[in-house]
Amino acid sequence: MKKLDKFLLKSFVGPFVGILLLVIFILMMQFLWVYIDELVGKGLSFRVIVEFMAWGGTTMLPLSMPLATLLASVMTIGNMSENFELIAMKASGISLARVLKPLIYVSLLICVAAFFVSNNLVPYAWNKIYSLRDDIKMTKDEINIPTGIFYDGIDGYVLRVDSKNDETGMMHGVMVYDHTGDKGSTAMIIADSAKMTMSKNKDYLIFDLYEGTNYSETNSMKNRDTTLQLQRIKFSKQEMVIPLEHYAFQKSEGDKFGNQVKTMSLKKLDHGRDSVGHLLDSTSTAQHKSFMEDRSLKYAFQLDTSKHLELSGPMDRSDFGWKDSNAEKRAYEQAITAASGYEAKCNNFANDIYPQKWYVRSANVEYLKKFAGALACLVMFLIGGPLGAFTKRSGLGTSAIIAALFFVLYWVVDITGVKLARDGATSAGMGAFVSTLVLMPIGIYLTIKAVNDSSPINTENFGTWWRKTKSKVMSIFKKTRIVYMGTPEFAVAPLEALINAGYDVVGVVTVADKPSGRGLKMNESAVKKYAVEHNIPVLQPLKLKDPEFLEQLAAWKADLFVVVAFRMLPEVVWKMPTLGTINLHAALLPQYRGAAPINWAVINGEKLSGVTTFMIDENIDTGGIILRQECRIQDTDTAGDLHDKLMPIGAKLVVETVEGLIEKNVETRVQRSFIQGSEVLKPAPKITKELCHVDWNDSTTQIYNLIRGLSPYPTAYTELIGADGVATQLKIFGATVADSISVPAGTAAGTVLSDGKSYMSITTADGAISLTDVQLAGKKRMDIKAFLAGFREPTSYKASQGTSKAEIAKTKEA
Repeated sequence: MKKLDKFLLKSFVGPFVGILLLVIFILMMQFLWVYIDELVGKGLSFRVIVEFMAWGGTTMLPLSMPLATLLASVMTIGNMSENFELIAMKASGISLARVLKPLIYVSLLICVAAFFVSNNLVPYAWNKIYSLRDDIKMTKDEINIPTGIFYDGIDGYVLRVDSKNDETGMMHGVMVYDHTGDKGSTAMIIADSAKMTMSKNKDYLIFDLYEGTNYSETNSMKNRDTTLQLQRIKFSKQEMVIPLEHYAFQKSEGDKFGNQVKTMSLKKLDHGRDSVGHLLDSTSTAQHKSFMEDRSLKYAFQLDTSKHLELSGPMDRSDFGWKDSNAEKRAYEQAITAASGYEAKCNNFANDIYPQKWYVRSANVEYLKKFAGALACLVMFLIGGPLGAFTKRSGLGTSAIIAALFFVLYWVVDITGVKLARDGATSAGMGAFVSTLVLMPIGIYLTIKAVNDSSPINTENFGTWWRKTKSKVMSIFKKTRIVYMGTPEFAVAPLEALINAGYDVVGVVTVADKPSGRGLKMNESAVKKYAVEHNIPVLQPLKLKDPEFLEQLAAWKADLFVVVAFRMLPEVVWKMPTLGTINLHAALLPQYRGAAPINWAVINGEKLSGVTTFMIDENIDTGGIILRQECRIQDTDTAGDLHDKLMPIGAKLVVETVEGLIEKNVETRVQRSFIQGSEVLKPAPKITKELCHVDWNDSTTQIYNLIRGLSPYPTAYTELIGADGVATQLKIFGATVADSISVPAGTAAGTVLSDGKSYMSITTADGAISLTDVQLAGKKRMDIKAFLAGFREPTSYKASQGTSKAEIAKTKEA
């Protein structure tokens, strides 16, 4: 045996033996408390009580050994963890699995020992306890004559004492009624005082009576003589000897309770089950025969399928030949009476065989419990060892409390399973092994986690679950009041998602209605339209610092403000709610802070964008980040396409953020923590008219990205200048890189290339852009073929040199 194994075994065996003795003592005290009423007042010797407790402690071994294994394994591994011995072993290349290996072997030996204890020692102990309880029950209570009442604790006598001296044992005002002759109250002694002593063996009682009178009468009448004779004898001292029976404890010998299931070994249980099983079978056969031969069952053979080659169909009532309705009625009444009689007979049969069934079930459970109790020792080790490694404590603190909770779970499940099995509600195997089946997966799981050095419980997830549950419960009594602020279509989806998720949106703030279009009709924002449709109050302030608006906003008593595509809020507004004000930004902050993040992400040719929720502070888009969600940008995506992709993602992220803030399951992070190394931040300022005017002296890729980034709004444009010098504005909604078109060398940027029918391209600094979707000033939007059908001699035009390249350069410099 290696030194490591010796060290581990020595570390485990000592605590195991000590804890086992301690647990046995505690359970033995509990056992004594259960039977204390049967022991008190019997005058039992200390030896008898100790013997009773010793056998009681022995019966507790099947319960004590798993608990001792559990606590000893917790203390052993916990002690090694606390003293860094386990860390030293792991550092030297010894895994926890190797550490547990010898202790598992010891646990297996404990399992074997537990089985032999349950099979041999415990049945003998139960037999002794049953015998002692019976002997103690036969022993009468000690004689203790109270004062002022009649005492009949002595067979054949009734005594009454007015008072007594506890120091001298002298009793005063004594009355003794002698009923030993079975003739009623014909003999009585009245004495001034008396003293009582008992023989050493408690086989007789001596009364020394002083200064009294002995009364007796002849209670016999013959023929017509009905006179009674009274004899009265005075005395100064009289000694009366009363024989006693069963006042001294007498220990019986022999195996009086060998037929109880708890007093049987496996061999006896197997024999008992077999014997009672044969009796049960014979009784069931006799009951079945009696049932089938009952005269009331006129159609018995029709129900007996062994009499037929095929099953009979339903009985035809017409075959009974009832003469009239009264005869049919009597037949039904007779049938009901017969059925009730058979029901009573079945109940009687069930009551007759119940004792045999109960005995068989109890024997089956007791048979399997001997194996289940032994296996429990190994299960408890698989739980205790990992617990010690996780808690890193050896004392009877947190680790012991957790271990005790597992044992209580085992105990409760075991008691429940055994009771259900004995009552027949479940099988004997399930009842005996259910506690092991419940804890075995837990032990295996903890062992695997401990061997792999991983935590068994994610405390962070548990905390999240607890806060979520608490928030759900609190929302029943008080829902979080939310005020939503937004304007465009992009802001509608998050508002709808909040309402669908069941949040209490008490009001909406959006921009004031503005006249637009040729008829200058008042135009309502998309958010207002949605709010009005869903009966949500709306505020449309012209100025966010207007006192009237602030008063109306405060009257909503909001707990949280949610802002999506709105205006910059003054501090007096965003500081108003208790949970703060969050904003949804259509970019992965800290990149692309500003008013047009979607447009600029496409203009700059980004491959990745997303949405971010953050807490609003005094600056623009600089608050602490709460959540972020990425989104891929395809090479052909326009700003409109990216807008449509981000809208549902943003709606979902807003709901998650609101949920996290209410449940306190999210934390904010400063934006600089998302900046990697020398990463340069890219702004997203407002889109200007100068940026929309395409500068064809820029690269093909940049112009292509610019067109995508401005489509469908506010849209890139160029000016087509004809031979007469007149410039016509052309909006460009869609375009592609003209890779298939050959650009002659020396062609100036802004030159129009076209066949007049199918394509129209404009040259750039390093290639050409092919237009696909355009709109001429004052005309409708159309594809390039439809446009060329009405646009004559496109090659006679040239594109003006715009200002987009300079605007993009300014943004990069910023």
